[in-house]
Amino acid sequence: MADFKQNYFQRRTKDRGPVANNRINALEVQVISHDGNNLGILKTNDAIKLAKEEGLDLIEISPNANPPVCKIIDIGKYKYDLQKKANKAKKKQKVVELKEIKMRPVTEVHDYNFKIKNAQKFLSKGDKVKFTVRFKGRELQHTNLGTELMKRIQEDTKTVGKTEQNPKFEGKQMTMVIQPLQ
Repeated sequence: MADFKQNYFQRRTKDRGPVANNRINALEVQVISHDGNNLGILKTNDAIKLAKEEGLDLIEISPNANPPVCKIIDIGKYKYDLQKKANKAKKKQKVVELKEIKMRPVTEVHDYNFKIKNAQKFLSKGDKVKFTVRFKGRELQHTNLGTELMKRIQEDTKTVGKTEQNPKFEGKQMTMVIQPLQ
């Protein structure tokens, strides 16, 4: 039990970025100069000395290669470039949200049209839409109304979306997920 506590409460060390200079464990490394020329395979200590002479750092670029590939560059500039690349990738990714629209089996025509218009707007923006039809009291005896409503929803949204999850009954509600066309 004491061993568990010791491991559990140990301070987690933060990732300190790329492996550079004296933290490189390999005996020999493939070295690339700061201007992109291949300097060949050198002993790690010689490569570090070469980098220090130029006023730069030896950074491990590809640690899984045999021997590891290292590049002579400024570590600050390298970290900055990595951060910039990560931000660019993050900016390009699209986060798909799941919007939920709730209805009842006796939803009136105007309310239905309003909710379908919102669903079409969500789908055209690239978000998924989850339709929920909630049944109360005696409405549970008329689940066919919910099924008809779901079929109508599928028909009205087929121009901007397709069914990802078919209508299914769970407890007192029926759900269906529609995803955008793409």
